[in-house]
Amino acid sequence: MRSPANQVLFAARTAKGWFSQEQAAQEISRAGAQALGRRGYTISVRTYRAWESKRPPWPRSDQATALRAAFGVGPEALGFTMAPGLVFHRPIDDQGVVPPVERRTALSTGVAVIGLPWLTPSTATIATPHRVGRDEVELLQATIADLDAIDQQFGSDRLWRSAQSHLRYVHLLINEGSYEEEIGQELHDLAGQLTTSLGWFCYDADQHGQARVYFSEALNTAMLAGNEELATRTLSNMARQSVDLGKPREAVRFARNAESYAAKWSAPARVTALLAIRTAHGYARLGDEVNTSFFIKRAWRAFDQGTTDRDPAWTGFLNEAELTCLEGMCRADLGSHKQAVRLLERSAQLQDVTRSRNRGMCLARLARASVGSADFDRTDVAAKESLRLIESGQTSTRTRRQLASVREGLRLYQDVRQARETMDLLATHIA
Repeated sequence: MRSPANQVLFAARTAKGWFSQEQAAQEISRAGAQALGRRGYTISVRTYRAWESKRPPWPRSDQATALRAAFGVGPEALGFTMAPGLVFHRPIDDQGVVPPVERRTALSTGVAVIGLPWLTPSTATIATPHRVGRDEVELLQATIADLDAIDQQFGSDRLWRSAQSHLRYVHLLINEGSYEEEIGQELHDLAGQLTTSLGWFCYDADQHGQARVYFSEALNTAMLAGNEELATRTLSNMARQSVDLGKPREAVRFARNAESYAAKWSAPARVTALLAIRTAHGYARLGDEVNTSFFIKRAWRAFDQGTTDRDPAWTGFLNEAELTCLEGMCRADLGSHKQAVRLLERSAQLQDVTRSRNRGMCLARLARASVGSADFDRTDVAAKESLRLIESGQTSTRTRRQLASVREGLRLYQDVRQARETMDLLATHIA
């Protein structure tokens, strides 16, 4: 897929999963028709191509409304340059133009809710320009690392709001602070890292709409700044979410697109391993055993090359236990439940305490795979251990939803005492 000149609009549409200009024109037309109340309203492919050109023409009023309806932001945030004398288009009544969840978020959280400083609905400022130095940047870097570590150990149900506040603060420093050029670049890099982390936190908390907003923003930021590593990480996160959203073809596209960005910065083997297993998971959900096995083998070959000092921090979670778990999830999705059980059980044994959220998820997956292989004793043990982690302070809606899936799977076996007892236990603890 060739990248056009208007990288911001290109990033926005690929983040939506629209991998052709024709599809983008169709989706914007559909959104515009609904927002404008005009049946048959269309944006031609020719018009859309012009928008992704080097000097995109400023959209007409109706076109700006269609863009805002499709992307949740106006042309000023999509790579269009406003001609002298023009003003930003905003519909008189944007109810129903901006998706409700995004609109409520924007109104309730203030500065940079979708992170882009020129879209901030807040008037918050720093009375006296705050001088940002190296110490503050290092403190922010450590804070972001701490948030990611908390996610790994406890999950993100109560984490994403804190991360949101930190992101607002970083954008406030960018917009109102005083700093040298090098510090400014690092602040923008931190904002990008925190934005994609926030997308992941929302995803773990089952806030999928907000997760997509933050992932899209992080991808826009990466494209605009030419930050291939941020693009790689964000697309990897998006691929994982797409599997859970039941969009496996999209997951494969995101993962393969991430591979192309990884090649641009000569990413180390641990990144290759992560992207390969993301691709494998997409193919597993498609029921494609050949491609799933191919990419699982690629993931392990890359993983076995070991770690290097070039490995980014965001691949640190991918230890042997996690890769084994991800392979087990792929095998379960292919219907190979007994193989999945062996892999997931091994993963649960290997995982260390600092990644107990991942262990809890693995145990929930083990319980589900054990239902598929009619091993109800193992289902009971794995489900109880996952519940124990939740009761000890783990907060991951993803894990709870997986246990709910276990409960639903057991309904087919209510005549088996062990299955019925486990189902009743889960019904008591999982809404």
